[in-house]
Amino acid sequence: MTEPTYLTAVRESYDTVAAAYARRVPEPAALDPVSRAMLAAFAELARPLGPVADLGCGPGKVTAHLAALGVRAFGVDLSPRMVELARAAHPELLFTTGSMTALDLADGELGGILAYYATHHTPPGHLPAVFAEFRRVLAPGGVLMLAGHVGEGEELNPTRAYGDHPVSYASYLLPPDRIAELLEEAGLVITTRLVQEPEGGSKRRSATFLAGRTGG
Repeated sequence: MTEPTYLTAVRESYDTVAAAYARRVPEPAALDPVSRAMLAAFAELARPLGPVADLGCGPGKVTAHLAALGVRAFGVDLSPRMVELARAAHPELLFTTGSMTALDLADGELGGILAYYATHHTPPGHLPAVFAEFRRVLAPGGVLMLAGHVGEGEELNPTRAYGDHPVSYASYLLPPDRIAELLEEAGLVITTRLVQEPEGGSKRRSATFLAGRTGG
């Protein structure tokens, strides 16, 4: 099967910027208090449920943060270079290369999924399949935390990022209500929705969702 072009662009772009990205992205302990609290709440909810996949884990900083909170966390990223950096920084944790569009996991294998600023490069038309894959690998009662920047449907097409390296991915900033609809259409029940207005150096709103899988 031919890989969608957006996945190729994301992989190649993050392979290119990986080292600069790892230097620039803050440690979870340096996040704002609300973001830290949401990660802590997710950890508390997911901890007793089973293993947790940090999808789009990048250099593994958030994966390691979850592990420090007692979560059986492992990381998955599309970029082989990001996975190399994550393994080097956190050799005690498992990191694998893979796509959230087709996870190498059994049905119902996970107690939790974290998608932390990880789905915004997915074209909106592909999100239903991604969210259906999230539901597939979550166990009944499992919990998803999805967080990312939101907007009014903008598509951003930067040519350079993270240390002025060339990139070819696009970013899609959907309204929070649309993200909620797509999650619910995939069979996930939203329990918490938080929208944060821009503050500090940020120019964009962000939204965090906690959602659960019910039924079989």
